[in-house]
Amino acid sequence: MAHLIVHGGRPLEGRIVPSANKNAVLPILCATLLTRHPLRIHGVPEITDVRKILELFRTLGSDVRMDYSTGLLELCHQATRFDPAAHRLPVEMRSSIMLVPPLLARFGVARLENDVKGCTLGVREIDPHIEVLRSFGARIEESRDSLIIRADGPLRATRHWLDYASVTTTENFVLCAALAAGESKLTNAASEPHVQEFCDFMRSLGARIEGVGTSQLTIEGVDELAGGEFRLTEDFHEVATFLALGAITGGSIAVKNSAPDQFPLIDRTFAKFGVTIHHEDGWSKTKANGPLKVAEPFTRNVLQKVEAAPWPYLPVDLLPIFIALGVKAEGSVMFWNKVYDGALGWTGELSKFGAHVFLSDPHRLVVFGGKPLMASEVESPYIIRVAIALLMLAASIEGRSVIHNATPIKRAHPRFVENLRALGAEVEWTGGD
Repeated sequence: MAHLIVHGGRPLEGRIVPSANKNAVLPILCATLLTRHPLRIHGVPEITDVRKILELFRTLGSDVRMDYSTGLLELCHQATRFDPAAHRLPVEMRSSIMLVPPLLARFGVARLENDVKGCTLGVREIDPHIEVLRSFGARIEESRDSLIIRADGPLRATRHWLDYASVTTTENFVLCAALAAGESKLTNAASEPHVQEFCDFMRSLGARIEGVGTSQLTIEGVDELAGGEFRLTEDFHEVATFLALGAITGGSIAVKNSAPDQFPLIDRTFAKFGVTIHHEDGWSKTKANGPLKVAEPFTRNVLQKVEAAPWPYLPVDLLPIFIALGVKAEGSVMFWNKVYDGALGWTGELSKFGAHVFLSDPHRLVVFGGKPLMASEVESPYIIRVAIALLMLAASIEGRSVIHNATPIKRAHPRFVENLRALGAEVEWTGGD
């Protein structure tokens, strides 16, 4: 694992063009297996999960030409072959499960290792995916170390109602339905911006999808998908992250943002800590109205609170960066993660900086902010934006801090340290990958 050394206490200033959203890029890459026609995708980021998927494609015989300097991917799966006895899907990332539907559609079989995993965000069950695959007619064979998923013929259209609005399960349903004869309907579908972008990509190939951005999707299966060209948009997570870095360090960072319509609730959440976000001419910028201070709610006998849940709630992946702001801001805030069990266990590390936090249960945390903070060495769990939240605090505190095991950042944010340095931060990687 690699670690980050941070010499904090400097206001960060400047402009940043963020990368594409990992959570849109990965399902889009998986979806490319559904077509045999050439594709050109612009804005593909140089992150570890992208490298793993593209290496798998090369192993399967696909034609892959990736230029990370320009972000242009040229791809064709005409000669792709899959052998479940010989080929293994990457186990280090949760998105491997989205390779299953296109492999079923192309080859009638897929293999999923039992230890496939992503960030350590509590229990992340596979059962909803299995239910979707079975509803389309797939058979599941269990072995000691893997699941073999088979389709004896073309997948058949279905109607399904998810237990909860799961992003990857929604995307897997769309992947199955795109080439399944007939009309498929999904109720309680996820509607996050990256799900919408994924659906936009599918429609650019000829998929017939209605209801994008709502909780119900209708997909009319087509005989085949075409090739084409697609440009990825900026990651709203990364936009919000750099805005928060500007705010917590007392600086001001302008971030390119072509989708400010996704930000009203995120903007209001920043405002709870005394930070105003301005959107103008395709750029977003922070303006802190003096030192960070928690806004008092009008209901005086309750704490200010930040609730995170599936879209259109505040995205749960952004909760750690607001926890970092809460530690720095004067006042008290309750943070509520309504999705993952145990995803707030890392917050004990905040006390090493001098923060005063209280974990009231596996889903709720109270932060008593504005306490004197000191540089420290902390351990990050394998969660992307937790590593970033710890870095945010380190960047805001004078002195030398170390974020141990910060490697997860590389899974989502290319050139993250280089971007920080361009903004005036003194930060460097040390250790392995």
